[in-house]
Amino acid sequence: MGEQDELLTDFLVETKENLDHLDEELLALEVSPTDSDLINAIFRRLHTIKGVCGFLDLHKLESVSHAGETLLQALRSNELAVDDRIVTLLLTLCDAIRTIVRSIEQTKAEGEQSFEALAADLLEASKPGSSSAAAKEMTLEEEFAAILAQREQEESERAIPQEKALEAAPVGQAQALIPEQPEASSGKAVVQETSLRVDVGLLDHLMNLAGELVLARNQILQSTKALKDLSFQAITQRLNLVTSELQESVMKTRMQPINTLWSKFPRVVRDLSIACKKQVRLEMYGKETELDKTLIEAIKDPLTHIIRNSIDHGIEVPSMRTDAGKAPEGCISMSAFQEGGYVIIEIVDDGAGLNTDKIRERALQRGLITRERAQAMSDAEVHRLIFAPGFSTADTVTNLSGRGVGMDVVKSSVEKIGGQVDIASRRGEGSTIRLKIPLTLAIIPALLLSCGDQRFAVPQAAIMELVQLSALERAGALSWVGKFPFYKLRGDLLPLLFLDEQLGLGQPGRASEAERVIVVIDVDGCRFGVVVDAVHDTEEIVVKPLGRQLANVQTYAGATILGDGQIALILDPVVLAREAHIEQRDAAALVDGAVSAEGAEAASSEQMLIVRLASDVRAAIPLDQVKRLEEFSLKQIERVGPNTVIQYRGSILPLVDVALQLGLSAAPWSDGQVVVVAAGEVLVGLQVQEILDVSSGMTAVKPVHGKRGIRSYGVVQGKVIALLDVSYLATRGLDLGEPEFSAEYHIA
Repeated sequence: MGEQDELLTDFLVETKENLDHLDEELLALEVSPTDSDLINAIFRRLHTIKGVCGFLDLHKLESVSHAGETLLQALRSNELAVDDRIVTLLLTLCDAIRTIVRSIEQTKAEGEQSFEALAADLLEASKPGSSSAAAKEMTLEEEFAAILAQREQEESERAIPQEKALEAAPVGQAQALIPEQPEASSGKAVVQETSLRVDVGLLDHLMNLAGELVLARNQILQSTKALKDLSFQAITQRLNLVTSELQESVMKTRMQPINTLWSKFPRVVRDLSIACKKQVRLEMYGKETELDKTLIEAIKDPLTHIIRNSIDHGIEVPSMRTDAGKAPEGCISMSAFQEGGYVIIEIVDDGAGLNTDKIRERALQRGLITRERAQAMSDAEVHRLIFAPGFSTADTVTNLSGRGVGMDVVKSSVEKIGGQVDIASRRGEGSTIRLKIPLTLAIIPALLLSCGDQRFAVPQAAIMELVQLSALERAGALSWVGKFPFYKLRGDLLPLLFLDEQLGLGQPGRASEAERVIVVIDVDGCRFGVVVDAVHDTEEIVVKPLGRQLANVQTYAGATILGDGQIALILDPVVLAREAHIEQRDAAALVDGAVSAEGAEAASSEQMLIVRLASDVRAAIPLDQVKRLEEFSLKQIERVGPNTVIQYRGSILPLVDVALQLGLSAAPWSDGQVVVVAAGEVLVGLQVQEILDVSSGMTAVKPVHGKRGIRSYGVVQGKVIALLDVSYLATRGLDLGEPEFSAEYHIA
């Protein structure tokens, strides 16, 4: 690469960085139009871009930049006042410069597109008063003097490659490129260059080498465990320490603040709000949160789609907001923070929220769900349909929406990098979309475990605890709902899956063996247990992608090479839970999904949860209304007036003693089981003596009239039982009113 080519490459990189800053500063100028420091900063950035164009023979870029510089000079000299029209013109100039830069990167030429009309508009806008007035032009000497005066008051900025520029530049242009020299008498310290640009390909290569070094380190540590040579063990420990520090340092080189991506969204919000004739304010928190560069690129499109949807579908026009008692200006809030080994990104808008009825009807029209399924779905499940491929509620296709690819892209892109996406919405109040993104995909700490002769790795960030499960404990600790096990863990019912049976590794019945271990996993707030034969040590593993032949096996997030040279597959907890029908925050869905998967009953048969209300009285609860199965202690229950309640997952859960409501003779409810059901968007706990089984189909059904709390009687499993009226029973515990919108209503 020649010297001129190197200078051109440096200039393009510098220009793109300046354009990003210009977008931010121009939007800030629109809010503070009299900020002279901001105007001067914008002028200097554009002057820096224009200054190098002459000796690089970029005449088109020089011409349009000069026109913009003339307009900015009129603003600096107070001949003009900043208004929306001027800001829009300058933002259009930034887009034009980007177009030219993109063409130079691809073809080494400025392209065929003409920007003479834009340059003319900029020059015309720079004329104060009548169109015949002449704008004030500055000589290079005057420009240089003005820049020096401003730089006396501000920090030094990054300079363009001065030595190369001065060698190639004519004398007159070189004068404008000479940076200010710090005066000895001023007492100011010279700002030293503390960073350099490194090609991303080189960083990727360093990361791969660091990964291979970690693998070699693991193998050496494994081999030295049996050796008694203390001096050699000391060497290996030193190698271990240096390798860990090197790996951490290399990973840090790839970490970038999320603001490198977020800085583009204020411009997006401004342009879209103008196009949609809406008033939208963007607030951003946690800009300094760092994420791997690869992941930042991966979430760029998902976040853009979410912002577009929030403006197009969520935020109302000012007149509608005013009629609803809201401020005319809508607000979109973006926040990012670290939680364990993940970065959480939340996008919240105060718009109209999701229209549950419209989503349900559109899903029916497109054949995504059946009529029976639509009637049984909760609002939260309906909201989840917006992520279905091809789904859209827009009536017409526009340049913003209506093609049904936006939220599908969000879900598929986020899950592809091992993340999760979550949505919560309330009609008239707004929506929250939550993304959970891993910090990095290259080297992660993991727990090694085994089933039979197979070894697996689970990302340590998803593991909450380990529980030893002995044969003596099993009888009292495990509860069975039909064929599906739950473990009683400190009063909570923990859904279980046996890994060997789930993956088809062993013979049926291995669950009855004596010693097993429960690995308690948390997937975005939903806990479940994975039963394995044994757990080993934690280890930093290098994630290797699966081959093309295994690309469709989603249970595994990749593979790794262990210290002994063998290969272990990396389990994906999200997919594992989904394949085992464990819905997040919905233990009953495990039973629902598993029974449905077996196809034991016809689709029209109503599935029911069988419970005991008294010593000899059983009842059934429609399973589609069951949200969770819980166990509470009597000490946890509180009274609020006539109501009994319990503090539950950040909210207040009203409780209803079913036996008491039905007038049954039963022992007072003490420590026992609660069926959490949904009454609309509100959760209510039904107190029962015992949860027994799941069954499909009721015969000899006899409807009941006038008996509040019971829908019908029928025969289930050879016995006559009552089918409870959940809606009526739930209202008996709702005197407290609906709880506030909280994380309890987020969807996994």
